[in-house]
Formats: sequence, structure tokens, C-alpha cells
Amino acid sequence: MSTLNVDKVDPSTGTALELGTSGDTITVPTGAGLTVVDEVKTNKISPATGAAFALGDSGDTFTVPSGATIVNSGTATGFGITQSSFVPTAAPLIINGDMTVAQRSTSESISGGGYHTMDRWQTNNYGSFNGVYTQSQAADAPSGFSKSMKMDCTTANASPSANSSVYIEQRIEAQDCQLLKCGNSDAEKMTVAFWVKATKTGTNIVYMQQEDVQRQCAQSYTVDSTDTWEFKVLNFPADTTGAGITSDAGIGMELWFFLSAGSDQTSGTLCTTWEAVSGNHANWAVGQVNHSDSTSNDFQITGIQFEVGEYTSSTIPPFRHESYGDNLQRCYRYFQAFHPRGSGKAFGTTVAYLQVPLLTTMRSTPSYTQNAVWRVTNNDTGEFTQSSAGGGFDQSDANSGRLSGTNFSSLTDAQTIFAAPNGNVAAYFSAEL
Repeated sequence: MSTLNVDKVDPSTGTALELGTSGDTITVPTGAGLTVVDEVKTNKISPATGAAFALGDSGDTFTVPSGATIVNSGTATGFGITQSSFVPTAAPLIINGDMTVAQRSTSESISGGGYHTMDRWQTNNYGSFNGVYTQSQAADAPSGFSKSMKMDCTTANASPSANSSVYIEQRIEAQDCQLLKCGNSDAEKMTVAFWVKATKTGTNIVYMQQEDVQRQCAQSYTVDSTDTWEFKVLNFPADTTGAGITSDAGIGMELWFFLSAGSDQTSGTLCTTWEAVSGNHANWAVGQVNHSDSTSNDFQITGIQFEVGEYTSSTIPPFRHESYGDNLQRCYRYFQAFHPRGSGKAFGTTVAYLQVPLLTTMRSTPSYTQNAVWRVTNNDTGEFTQSSAGGGFDQSDANSGRLSGTNFSSLTDAQTIFAAPNGNVAAYFSAEL
């Protein structure tokens, strides 16, 4: 066998070089390397042995030219896109799922429905409220979270009336629910995931309701170990038969987490597929344990996420942590709490009017309640504080309005005045669903 030693072989004409002829075998000796300095064109690359081959080495970069497409006809793995690294760019459907924003309060004793502590989370009941709880923003949370909602039963009721219940809920704005495609043949499946810790073990219920068309579906989960953080993933079927969710600023989907339910809501068959709400209240919370039956009971929850599609605990995308500022800004659409701001004029000696810009555009023209006295200054003769809370909010829209404060004294009629913060979070503006 002859040996030809060269550094480079070029075609004698044109730009193509043929190495051997049909039927020839080209051998690369052991220990030698074959380096391609331009390109290799082929229809298929198969491993020499086994069922896998390496494409390049660690640290190599592979470039897909503009206009080219990689088609996966089987299962592609190892491209660096994993459950833990995949983070969608869209904002999560659930707001404040990590329970970090609490504008109203961080702890309240509750015996009825309403928004009490953590933003966007309403405590509610169907019929009467079962028991009394202290609801608080707790620092106890699973790894990766800093806060949770804690429901500490302080007045127990082991025998709830038939129409009593307790649940926490978030109402999702209808125009944000359009990606669910409810009522269409291509409607999406849904997945709810969360971390829960409870003293009482057993079956619990998560319930969904489409407000516009009054359709419902529920799924159960089990608290397996007492006072232990557990991760739960629940799948909800697509609703292809309903009339769909109207795209507006009203309620689109309600998501409830039951803590207690009387027989009016537990005596039927759990509605694990979508059905009409009317006449089917007994299917809401079948099997629900009673967290209100002992003052030793605590129930905590955090890391709540609502995903489009069907996932398991190993495939669900990670919780999308927003910055505190971004989370707070989204909460501002529904509720704002601050000391009055802006400027205005005195009306007589006892009333102050301020033109107040809201912190961001709210979902609708907000309602106003006053939480404490507020203060104004005229930048001349001094500052003036209300003797007691009083006033209103009018000439308003979702961006601003006129705030009136009564119960002042010694103001100068028609004089320009300015809000003067005094440490109180005095003004509450609510556009909650």
C-alpha cells in the first residue's frame, strides 16, 4: 500500500472533490482524526454502535442558520430546556400566589367573608361562616418561598350547619381567561398546583367556577402528613361544551380552596367534570374534611399556580416568581392603600378637597373607604388633621378622583392645600372582582 502525505487536496476543476469511487471503503486508522473544515451534507447520521451518538463535544456551539428548522420526529432531550429552566414570559394567571403582598393587614381575626390580609385572596363562605379564624401572613413557607397564608382556627365548630362553609378564593378577570378557550372544541385542560400544610389530614377540595355561564368543576387532594409542607398538582378537564367566558373586566374564573363545608355542599357526587352550577351545589365539596372542628387546627397555603395544559408534579413549569414590585403593581389594579396624595382646595373651614391620582389604572372606578384620619397643609399657616375620619371620593374614574375630607377645623376657604402624610395608610381604594 502506497502512502501519500499532503496537507491539503483541492479539486482540479470546479469546487467539488471526490474521494474514492462507488463501492470503495475509506478507512481512518485507529488514533487518526478526520476533521471537516467546511460542511458535510447527508440525509441521515446513525451511531456506529448502540442506539446513541454524540454530536460534538462539551463546549461546542451548534448554529441553526436563519430560515432552517429542527424537526423532532421522536423525543428530543438534552437541549438544556428542562422543567426547572423553562420559564414562560407571560404573567401568571394567579396574582400574589406566593402571598407576599398584604396591603390591608398582615393578621386579622375573621368570622365572615371579605378581603382581610393578603392581596387578591378573599375569604368566603356559602351560607354561614363555620368557626372563627385568625388569618395571617406567616413567615413559615416551603423552600423557595418566604410567605404563606395561615388560617388558625380560634373558635371551633365540629358540627357545622348544612349551609355553612369556609373557603379562600381568587377571582380571575374574564379578559385574562380567554387563553382557556372555554366553550370551544379546542378548549384547554388546566392544572392547579400549590403547597399546603395542615394539622388535619385527609381529603380536601379545590373548586372552579366560570362566573359568566355558571359552570363548575372540582378536584380532590389529600393532606397525607400532619403539619408538613406537601406539593399538590390537580388536573381539570377542558370545558368544550359551555358557552365560554366573555372577554371583559368582570369575573372570569373563580378558584376556591375549601377548609370546611356543610352537607348542602357535600351530599352529592363531586363534580370532577364540568357541569351547570344551578341545582348542583351538593357536588361542590364532597369528602371535604372540617378544618374548623378544633382550635388546634392550622391550614397554610402558598405557591399557588394555575397553568394552561395538563401537567404532573414532574412536568409542571416552576412557579413564576415575580419581583415584589411587579407583584404589587398587579395587585394595584384591584386594591390600593395609601395616605391621600395630591393637591386641592379648602371648602369653608372644615372640608378639604384633594384631586388624587391613583397609583395605576384600576380595573374599574374604585370604591373608597377611610381607614384613619388624614392631614393637609397650606404651606403657610401650618398643618391640619381631621378630628375623626370622614369624607368621600367622587368625580372619579379608574385613574383619579376628588377626595373629600370632613371634620377639619380652621381651614381658610378656597385656599390651596396639599396632602401631608402623617404615617397613616388612610385611604383604601377597591376595584376587586
